[in-house]
Amino acid sequence: MEFLNALVAFANFVLVPATAYGAQLALGALGVTLIYGILRFSNFAHGDTMAFGTMVTILVTWALQAAGVSFGPLPTALLALPFGIAGTALMVLGTDRLVYRFYREQRAKPVILVIVSMGVMFILNGVVRIIIGPGEQNFADGERFIITAREFKTMTGLDEGLAIRSTQGLTIVTAVIVVALLFWFLTYTRTGKSMRAFSDNEDLALLSGINPERVVAITWIIVAALATIAGVLYGLDKSFKPFTYFQLLLPIFASAIVGGIGSPLGAIAGGFLIAYSEVMVTYAWKKVLTYTLPDNLAPDGLVQLLSTDYKFAVSFVILVIVLLFRPTGLFRGKSI
Repeated sequence: MEFLNALVAFANFVLVPATAYGAQLALGALGVTLIYGILRFSNFAHGDTMAFGTMVTILVTWALQAAGVSFGPLPTALLALPFGIAGTALMVLGTDRLVYRFYREQRAKPVILVIVSMGVMFILNGVVRIIIGPGEQNFADGERFIITAREFKTMTGLDEGLAIRSTQGLTIVTAVIVVALLFWFLTYTRTGKSMRAFSDNEDLALLSGINPERVVAITWIIVAALATIAGVLYGLDKSFKPFTYFQLLLPIFASAIVGGIGSPLGAIAGGFLIAYSEVMVTYAWKKVLTYTLPDNLAPDGLVQLLSTDYKFAVSFVILVIVLLFRPTGLFRGKSI
């Protein structure tokens, strides 16, 4: 019985939150890895692209709620999500036409595009703060829990309760659907095969008659969709604050690089690795150890390796270790 209580406590505070967070990081890292694999540069504006897409979704959500529209037990934000994706797609396509295309035509080195993307990042960050404000915004509605701790205790008779929030379940289900659709698109459609060919060998792809501007445009649209979905799911699960999305850039890039930047499968694996590492290192293990150890060995302290304030440091340390010992990442990325 004590072991089951320990297992439930672990699931409640580590397994479920880390799985939801990992799914959000994986979707974000997929956008980064697609840009790197096809357009050949690291897009530092990706976190603020997520913030922009979430902002558009929030504004449409508020408009729907004001009009009395709801989605039953599900968040109204799901109805607003297509508008957020469309708005973000228009924004990134406009940015590409006004900014990135010039450097692409000049065959600028990737480091130049990285610096340019940092400029875009700061502009986007300012635009989002001006429009929606720098403070925390809540836009979640619908049912809050799939199962509450009290219901779980009543069902099982255990001392520990397992609470699963609706947003956590929604994140995991949505991520599975989105990833499956993306892999199907890249593997079985003509456009997806063109994108993979362009990523493997740009010159050969051009000789084969592939339209590079079409590939670039579709890549940006897919990235806009991934960024918006990841941003909205993160905002629903936690809350929306523009600066938080700026900070998310580190764990998202760490996920892409650890998995193997340019590898979609690596981005997913990296996202979950970073998420589980962050949550496990910053979790206070006292409750789990109290259930599993004899009374005379039960810890007095929290048994917390790092405060939650330092969770992004975990991503940084893992990133440095991987760059030192396996620069190509777990899945040897660099192409899709």
